[in-house]
Amino acid sequence: MSIQVIKVVDIADQIHRELGSPTDLSISAIAFWVRTNVGTLNNMVNQNFRINDSYEIDRVDPDNDTLTIDIDINAISVFKKMYMVHYYDNKIRSTLAAASTDSVVELSSDGSSIRKINKNEQGKTYATLKKMEYEELNYLANAYKAGEAIPVQVAGNDTIEGDYNPYRGFNRINKVYNT
Repeated sequence: MSIQVIKVVDIADQIHRELGSPTDLSISAIAFWVRTNVGTLNNMVNQNFRINDSYEIDRVDPDNDTLTIDIDINAISVFKKMYMVHYYDNKIRSTLAAASTDSVVELSSDGSSIRKINKNEQGKTYATLKKMEYEELNYLANAYKAGEAIPVQVAGNDTIEGDYNPYRGFNRINKVYNT
């Protein structure tokens, strides 16, 4: 069984492919974003991931300081979703900036017409997509944190079988059980 090491460029390539390989976006730009947002991922999922010297994402084992643990698939999915929110946020900004300069939506002359895309509607579409991605990001981050949670203390006496009688009532005034 071999262990697959995940590098920053691997995550960037996966993100680029999941976006449909847009021509206006390069893998190196996504890799730069991944490198600069590892701290945000740590804050999102309560971990201590880092980028080592060979551009792999890992974390130091809390029980053994000399052992490192590679980033897992669940944290990678949170990271990807973080980029999707960032991507649609950039799309909204660029669309709204273009909408401020494009005042003409449709032009007709001599039997021919030109119709431009309504940038406001396009911005609304991107805003809806960003909202959906953000909701999924919160869901994934909360699921990751719940899956990584380890109870610190389990209190109670669950090892001794209790005495339960469904016909026995509790007197709330005297705080005793009626038999």
